[in-house]
Amino acid sequence: MADSPPAASLRGDALRVLHAALAAADPEEAVKRHLRLLPGGRLEAGGRIWELGRFRRVLAVGAGKATAPMARALEEILGERLDGGTIVVKDGHGLPLRRIAVREAAHPVPDGRGVQGTGEILDTLAACGAEDLVVALISGGASALLTAPVEGIGLEEKQETTRLLLACGATIHEMNAVRKHLSRAKGGGLVRAAHPARVLTLVLSDVVGDDLDVIGPGPTVPDASRYADAVAILQRHGLWDRIPEAVRRHLAAGAAGDRPETPKPGDPLFAGSATVIVGSCLQALAAAAREAEAAGYRSLILSSKIEGEAREVARAFAAIGRECRDSGHPLAPPACILAGGETTVTLQGAGRGGRNQEMALAGAIALEGVPGVLFLCAGTDGTDGPTDAAGAVADGETAGRGRRLGLEPRDFLKRNDAYTFFDRLGDLIRTGPTRTNVMDVYLLLVGAGGA
Repeated sequence: MADSPPAASLRGDALRVLHAALAAADPEEAVKRHLRLLPGGRLEAGGRIWELGRFRRVLAVGAGKATAPMARALEEILGERLDGGTIVVKDGHGLPLRRIAVREAAHPVPDGRGVQGTGEILDTLAACGAEDLVVALISGGASALLTAPVEGIGLEEKQETTRLLLACGATIHEMNAVRKHLSRAKGGGLVRAAHPARVLTLVLSDVVGDDLDVIGPGPTVPDASRYADAVAILQRHGLWDRIPEAVRRHLAAGAAGDRPETPKPGDPLFAGSATVIVGSCLQALAAAAREAEAAGYRSLILSSKIEGEAREVARAFAAIGRECRDSGHPLAPPACILAGGETTVTLQGAGRGGRNQEMALAGAIALEGVPGVLFLCAGTDGTDGPTDAAGAVADGETAGRGRRLGLEPRDFLKRNDAYTFFDRLGDLIRTGPTRTNVMDVYLLLVGAGGA
C-alpha cells in the first residue's frame, strides 16, 4: 500500500489548476472561438472572410490527437455546407462524426493504419480543383499520424528512424526537420497535393514558440528546413550510421540536390492558403493562473517555451521553489508559478515513464526535505510517453516516502523508470485521453508557510 500522498490541500489545488488549463485548451471550444459562419454563407476565420458560395465543395482533412473534437466543431459550424473528408487520430481519440471519416492509428511510432489513412487524405486532395476549399485540422500527434513515406522508403524504415530519434533526446524541432524530408504529406505536402484548391488550416499548437512549420509538422505551410539540416541533426545525435540504409541514401541524395526540396517560403503554392492558431500553451497557462488566483495564490507565468533535458529543467524549477519559499522571490507565498513547454529525455535505462514523470522524479529528489512546495508536471494530451499517465506530482516528502517502501528514487531515475516509482506511491496523474494537446504544463505551488 502506498504511503500517505503529498499534502492534500496543495495537491488538490494543483489538480484544480491543471484541470483549468485543460479546459482552456479544449479543441472544440477553441475552433468555435475562431471560426464563425456569417449571414450569406460567409465563413470568418482569423479575421479573414471566405465566401463559401464561390466554392464547389468544402472538404475537411487533418491529423492529430485533438483533431476529432476540432472536426466535430467544424461539422456543427458548417452543417450541410461541409461535403466530407477524412482525419487520422491516435488510438482511443476518435469521436462519432456525421460527415467526416475518422481513422485511428498508432502514436508516437507510426503504423500501417496511419499510412492508409494518410493515403485516403492524399487521394481526396488529388481530386481537388480550383473551385474547392479544403479545411485542414492539425494538432499535436500529426507528426506520427500523418504518415506517407516518400518513394523508396518503407514504413518499417520510417518507424525505426522515429524510434531512434525518440530515444536520443532530439527536440521536436529536430525530429520534425528529419520527418518532413521523409514524407509526402509533411512540410507543405498537403498544400502541394491539394493545389490549386484553397486551403484554410486551423491549428492547435503543441510546439514551443508555435512555429507553424513544426506543428504537425507543417503539412500546409512552407518548410524552412532543408535536407542538409536533417543530415546534420542525425549526425549530431550520432544516428547517421544507425538509421536504415534507404533513409540515409534518400537524405544524402536530397542534400546533394538530387531530390526535390519541400516547398519553401514564397512558393506560389501558398498564395491561396491561410492558417489560424486556435489554441496554444500560453492560453492554457493563462487560464491556470486565473484558477490559482481564485484559490488564493499569487500567480506568475514564467514561460510557455521551456525546453531542455527533463531532469535538468526539474532542478531549475526546484531551485525556484526553494527561493520562493525562503525569500519570497520571484513571488511571495502562497504562490503558484506556472510554465509550459516540451522537455526531452535521453534514455539510459529500460524503465517505463515519460518526460513529465521523469521531470517530477528529478524534482522530488531536488526538493527532498523542503516543506510546503509541490511540483506537478503533466502532458495536456493525457498521456506521457508510452504510459497511461499524464504525469506526476511530487513534494519534499516524496523521495523519503519512496525509500520507506524500498524504492531509491535515484535508482529509478537512472533507469528512466519514473512510472513504476510514482505508481507505487499513488502519485501518478491519470486524466485519460483529453483529446487536446498544447504541450506540457508545469506548476510549483508554495504554501503560505514560506517567506
